[in-house]
Amino acid sequence: MTLLLAITIGGLLGFILDRVDASNPGRIINMLRLKDFHLIKVILFAIGFSSLIVFILLNTGIIPPNHIKIKSAYTGVLIGGLIFGTGYAVSGYCPGTCLVGAASGRKDALFFILGGLLGAIIFSLLYGSISETFLFDKIAGGKVTVANTGIEKYKTLTSGISSLVVSGFIALSFMLIAYFIPTSKEKQTI
Repeated sequence: MTLLLAITIGGLLGFILDRVDASNPGRIINMLRLKDFHLIKVILFAIGFSSLIVFILLNTGIIPPNHIKIKSAYTGVLIGGLIFGTGYAVSGYCPGTCLVGAASGRKDALFFILGGLLGAIIFSLLYGSISETFLFDKIAGGKVTVANTGIEKYKTLTSGISSLVVSGFIALSFMLIAYFIPTSKEKQTI
């Protein structure tokens, strides 16, 4: 049942990414150049809406807190983020959108997938030699959340404030920003 749910949710996400044109690298590159705001609006609204839903489900007990996993922040994440962002800006793809692009018949997406797999293999081969370096030094104590998730082992930046208030404020802010961003300056495709 879990596998079926994962396939269903993944298929739905792929469908939505295709419908909002997130599998078009030209659209993504123009978003990053601040020439086309369509995807920025979609991303901000999706982050705001989904985070609000998650915290409502957490606070009502529908999602138990032990299902929430907080990843540690460490130096390597910042470096990896720079590498990821550079690849995203140059190619116009991220791991999710390249799969949707490949499913849509875009041959350039296949090269991105192969590059991602090659990068994962190289990281796996190098992991033993870099695992004890500064790259894995924790930042801000490692696991920190903005809103209280109900898991006491994670530090909360807004302790004492209801998680619904914090997540609601963040969610509404993101959705309002998405609403007020102009649609686009110019549309170009690759």
